[in-house]
Amino acid sequence: MTTPAADRGTTTIADRAVRRIAERAATEATAPGAISAGRASATVRGRRAEVGVTVTLPYPAVLDDAGESVRAHVAERTARLTGLTVPSARVRVRGLSPRERTAGQPAPPATETGATEDAGARARRPWSQRRLPVAVLALVAAAVCGIVLYDVVSVHAAGHAPARWRVRAVEWLATHGPDGGAAWSVPAAIAVFALGVWLLVLALTPGRRGRLPMRPPLRDVHAVLERRAVAVFLRDAVTDVPGVSRVAVRVGRRTARVRAGLAFGEPDGARRAVTEAAGAAAAGLGLARPLRLRVRLKTEPTWRGAPPDESTP
Repeated sequence: MTTPAADRGTTTIADRAVRRIAERAATEATAPGAISAGRASATVRGRRAEVGVTVTLPYPAVLDDAGESVRAHVAERTARLTGLTVPSARVRVRGLSPRERTAGQPAPPATETGATEDAGARARRPWSQRRLPVAVLALVAAAVCGIVLYDVVSVHAAGHAPARWRVRAVEWLATHGPDGGAAWSVPAAIAVFALGVWLLVLALTPGRRGRLPMRPPLRDVHAVLERRAVAVFLRDAVTDVPGVSRVAVRVGRRTARVRAGLAFGEPDGARRAVTEAAGAAAAGLGLARPLRLRVRLKTEPTWRGAPPDESTP
């Protein structure tokens, strides 16, 4: 007697198992170890599964082609190992990591300071394009020049009388100069001068003060790091120090100021631990110019010191 298939039981595949398979499949899409996968997501509905995975691709890589390769491999591999239907997979590229030097490949030449030849002092702050000030100034200048040009051409080419506004403007400028005694002429001249100085400053300075240049990994590669990201990174590193209850970090172009509050523990040891943690975190950022750290540690109102050693008589 043969038992019907419906009475033999059912096989249920948990979302967790599908997620683990998708994570492993993402790392197998290319060469072993080239892709690192973060935490994936999976939802199983009946015989269908929807999967998504976050990956870090090796640099350099064509993101469209590499992402499509990972997506196709994850969908095909997950469907084959689970027996479920995986119509597609969502792939999110979290970042790029440099390729590791293979055995036998010569290392890049190092300078006396230990940095590579391409990662020298060429790292500069990126130059801001300042699209908004330039666009506003260009539009205003183009409008004024266009109106004046139209009136001049209409007078000399078509024989029309000059526009009344231009005649009045010329007469007013001829009679209301600095010698005319107008009280507002000097402040207006100062404002125009200040505007010109400000435009020169914008043209001659790079701007983008919120970004710190990083050591370039390759020639003609420019990398920057936001000051806010640096502050968050340093704050997280200092927060892990035992006894620290609150941390405030302010990052400038050359200096990072760390202010921490100590809830319990010995202040001198905690100050050394905070300084070491912030220094190690700053050294791992890869900035072109190392940050100077200013650490300030204060005990909280509820601070309590280390318990006395009972073995001491």
